[in-house]
Amino acid sequence: MAKLPPNATPMMKQYFEIKKQHEDAVLMFRLGDFYEMFFDDAKLASKELELVLTGRDWGQEERAPMCGVPFHSADSYIARLVANGHKVAICEQTEDPATAKGLVSRDVIRIITPGTVIENSMLDEGKNNYLACVCYSQQGAGVCFSDVSTGSLLLTQLSAPDLAEKIINEMGHYSPSEVICNSSFGNIKKINDYISDRYSINPEVLADEYFSPANYMELLQNMFPDQKDEIFSAGPERESVRALGGLLIYLREVQKNNIENLRQVEFYTEKQYMSLDVNTRRNLELTETIRNRDKKGSLLWVLDKTKTPMGKRLMRAWLDQPLMNIARITKRQNSVAELFEDAAKRQEIAGLLSNIHDMERLMTRIIYATANAKELRALRTAISFLPQIKEYLKSSKSLYLKEIYENIDLLKDVESLIDSAIVEDPPFTVREGGMIKDGYNGELDELRAISNDSKAFITSIQVREIERTGIKKLKVGYNRVFGYYLEVPNSFKDEVPGDFIRKQTLTNCERYITQELKELEAKVLAAQERIVRIEYELFEQVRTKTAEQYERIQRTSVAIAELDVFCSLAHVAVSNNYTCPEISAASEVSIKDGRHPVVEQMLEDTPFVPNDALMDCNDNRCVIITGPNMAGKSTFMRQVALIVLMAQIGSFVPASFARIGIVDAIFTRIGASDDLAGGQSTFMVEMSEVASILRHATSKSLIVFDEIGRGTSTYDGMSIARAVLEFAADKKKLGAKTLFATHYHELTELENHLDGIKNYNIAVKKRGDEITFLRRIVSGGADESYGIEVAMLAGVPGAVVSRAKIILKELEDSGVKRPANRPKTSVMEEPEVQQFTFEDTRTDEIIEKLKNMDVNTITPIEALKILYELVKEAGEI
Repeated sequence: MAKLPPNATPMMKQYFEIKKQHEDAVLMFRLGDFYEMFFDDAKLASKELELVLTGRDWGQEERAPMCGVPFHSADSYIARLVANGHKVAICEQTEDPATAKGLVSRDVIRIITPGTVIENSMLDEGKNNYLACVCYSQQGAGVCFSDVSTGSLLLTQLSAPDLAEKIINEMGHYSPSEVICNSSFGNIKKINDYISDRYSINPEVLADEYFSPANYMELLQNMFPDQKDEIFSAGPERESVRALGGLLIYLREVQKNNIENLRQVEFYTEKQYMSLDVNTRRNLELTETIRNRDKKGSLLWVLDKTKTPMGKRLMRAWLDQPLMNIARITKRQNSVAELFEDAAKRQEIAGLLSNIHDMERLMTRIIYATANAKELRALRTAISFLPQIKEYLKSSKSLYLKEIYENIDLLKDVESLIDSAIVEDPPFTVREGGMIKDGYNGELDELRAISNDSKAFITSIQVREIERTGIKKLKVGYNRVFGYYLEVPNSFKDEVPGDFIRKQTLTNCERYITQELKELEAKVLAAQERIVRIEYELFEQVRTKTAEQYERIQRTSVAIAELDVFCSLAHVAVSNNYTCPEISAASEVSIKDGRHPVVEQMLEDTPFVPNDALMDCNDNRCVIITGPNMAGKSTFMRQVALIVLMAQIGSFVPASFARIGIVDAIFTRIGASDDLAGGQSTFMVEMSEVASILRHATSKSLIVFDEIGRGTSTYDGMSIARAVLEFAADKKKLGAKTLFATHYHELTELENHLDGIKNYNIAVKKRGDEITFLRRIVSGGADESYGIEVAMLAGVPGAVVSRAKIILKELEDSGVKRPANRPKTSVMEEPEVQQFTFEDTRTDEIIEKLKNMDVNTITPIEALKILYELVKEAGEI
């Protein structure tokens, strides 16, 4: 930051004083119709926003670097800065320039950060935008999440040990866009590296004063009078309380005391919901795909057919927080079932919901006094559909839908207020009038009449002066410099009467004023200014009165979101042929004809092959699954996990029957990935994840292990895989429900030696060297890996495949053989018949030509020619 010179202009002195208080933010300084940025801020903004860098005199020989954006279109520029992780301080004029004496007073009215955005243009309507605050100590950590745009405030206390992993899992759940913390947390490299790598943000360490009870006790007591006992039950020094206090102090600073929509703290515990760590969320692709991080291809993509922004956010939240309470799950199921069975009601409600705007975020902007007249009308439109929605719920039988019916407030008074005051199509700006309806305010109507009458009076003046002077081309005009004037062409200036006062001479005409015109001008301009001022005052009154109904509107918004999610789940269940699962307290997971909810939707022409699954904590604790790659082992294991998860959010599931015993956590170890930045190999990452799973899983957990031990030597890997399997199966050590896919066929021998282990494999149809995956899970272990056959299917050149067969035979002849003495239950062999043997790359070329041929576009003659060439090439092999 440059130093202020002694001879700096008053405006620049004012700028420096304000910038000194906000050195960590890009300061947008309001000058007239522009937000200007200076010095380093200007250089940064010109680069990131592609603005022209200019200069301004400031008392030095070298001009101050400067760039700016129009204030009426600043949102898009601010959004780009915030998206790149910058804070933006908005500095406005705090007094009317028309009445100010000397330099207009200015001050920062708000600081916009990635986690405090409330503008719709900067937000994804389907996602919450969380600010996270972490207060860390050796004994525990408090983690608080707030979405200012919706008014949600979530708080939890995490206890040692494994605090780092627990905090990372919480971050993975809420995906914050901004993280603030105490100094102790800022020193933990593992968590900070994760946040930086995963979310491209660096946690901001706040001063200790933010986390001092002396600074937040009164604030918390005033904001949450009904929750004081709950908040302070473990003492004001508790890490969770300190995190809450630090977050609210921070918000009060950036929002300039306006945090009125944060009215209730929602406490949650680790045991309240099914535990889903970061790896499980990623591997199961709950809300985004692993490869592209797209919604399409995720479970959310399948289930989310919601119609409202509130419903979209709630669906994502439910998916991230499967329930553990049977009564709550059943309560949700009953609502889905009622809408599942009543297609007419479901479709009518869905149609009405599609007209509902984002009531949560609209109300936040109304409370923060940033909503314009169009947004008030949007709220009114949403309210107008509530009576019809409520009428469809009147006869509901399920408890949850009855509660939704009771919680939908028709808000007739709010609708009437907005409808009577705001015109149907108001302008975007609130400072230029045109928002308030005729008939709403008597004084405003009188001023409008004066303004309208004056226009007619001006026309009459022009007619009268033409008749009086005989100057047929005389006309009345207006500009901001001279106001109203009479314009007379030069050819008639000799006919101008004596009471005309010359005001301006132009090339082709002269302009004059009269006393009558000046009196009219004063009256009209005063009326117009007063109209704009009164309209804004009336608009503010309407906005304030609407804000006073926040709790009623928020309660209605939550009810609409819940109804939207239930309609979506019911629609998906009907469309995809899902069934309602039985939920029990037993340990059993029994699935009949289960299907992968995402994969079956991605298949276009191929039907999905369903499979059964049976797991419990007794004879079917651990299921070993063998079979070749690409045959469907991973798909089967994931579908079991997803069906369990779907059941515990209250959804129907893709199966003909399912009985799901409550699972307290799902853990997955799938795939290979290096952590090169952290200096960890694939195998090290794998073992770290396995270690974490074995530490945190319980007998009520569901574990998915895919190819444990493959990152090291064969014997080491097999030994580790066996040890992990034995630990998971042993009731005295863990005894969790475990799906264990492996290529170590030797492990299938454990079925005969350890209690609770069962062998299954993927059925394969073999015909000579060709194999076909049947996608069917059957009892027993696989007798072959079919690696060479899979390589051939994948398109490995024929020469390589042939050489692999020779090497395999040499190894078997030398005593290195495939495991024997197991039942061959997975292969359905057919007698080998005479067929082409694809032995070299010429064959691959012919196959590639056939694959790329479009038989629908070639003529019969072309087809014969191609066939002749292919036969000729085949004969040369």
